[in-house]
Amino acid sequence: MERRQHKWHSPSLGREMEMLVYGHSGARVLVFPTSMGRHWDWEDRGMIDALAVHLQNGWIQMYCVDSVDTESWYNKQLHPSQRAKRHAQYDSYIADEVLPFSASQNSQPFVIATGASFGAYHAIAFGFRHPTRVGRVLGMSGLYDIRQLTDGYSDEEVYFGNPFDSITNEHDPARIHALQQMDIILAIGEDDPASQNNRALSARLWQRGIGNALRIWDGWAHDWSYWQRMIRLYIGGHD
Repeated sequence: MERRQHKWHSPSLGREMEMLVYGHSGARVLVFPTSMGRHWDWEDRGMIDALAVHLQNGWIQMYCVDSVDTESWYNKQLHPSQRAKRHAQYDSYIADEVLPFSASQNSQPFVIATGASFGAYHAIAFGFRHPTRVGRVLGMSGLYDIRQLTDGYSDEEVYFGNPFDSITNEHDPARIHALQQMDIILAIGEDDPASQNNRALSARLWQRGIGNALRIWDGWAHDWSYWQRMIRLYIGGHD
């Protein structure tokens, strides 16, 4: 399969950012790493191999990005509002730089956002913030209430980075319609501490008329071996 590394200075973030691109054609897949992770993590952990058939057949092309979690949500030296502002800059990097770059490499219009653990948060947060630009979101073992990292603190900046809260108060008909068209998949282990949050988010979506596929797995299911199975099962849509 094709494998290419790209690096440029991000105007949104004010620093260099790197990514790995796998595959030659197909749906464009934005891959967010786990907490404080790097763009090579999915390759190192067997996730790229798990999708080898999809990549070799040109069904998907994967764009594995870096995180800035240590500068945003995990930077305890900053006030939560400042952490949220850095996250908003990261969102701009993905929306204004990574997505256009991917479109310049591949004209396929369908975009999937995915990630595991904290990467799942990023995938869902990005998809919900840009519903007209993402056709499918797949969150594996994610926690979607960012207040868990702000000691419960919230303000306008934190709110817009928190999919669990922002979806509740979404009233824009065009955005709600776009979310209703999106394929939303939440996969989580029954014994994962975040399972209740996944159930609650799923319920909130249904209350807004936004369909979604909540898939509860046996046990903890919060590890790479499980995510390899999940990604193979759901990358093409919910079962």
